[in-house]
Amino acid sequence: MPISPCISICRWEPETKTCTGCGRTVEEKSKWKDVATTDEWKENNLTECSARLTGQSRERFMESYEYKKQHGISRIKAERLKK
Repeated sequence: MPISPCISICRWEPETKTCTGCGRTVEEKSKWKDVATTDEWKENNLTECSARLTGQSRERFMESYEYKKQHGISRIKAERLKK
């Protein structure tokens, strides 16, 4: 089961209407939470979303998402819990 691409950097890009942290739209975020959404759709969406991000945003996402897959929590949430 794919892990949500949310890396706890939720800011919206007004022109593209996508999250600057994960590259998803509001509709895609909702679909991730729907129990009827297939793993295949989620895998495809991960590819689409990461392709929307460019440069430093894409690098930050890939690095943060790998951390989340390894630790089960985003790096930002983990740092907040330490405080």
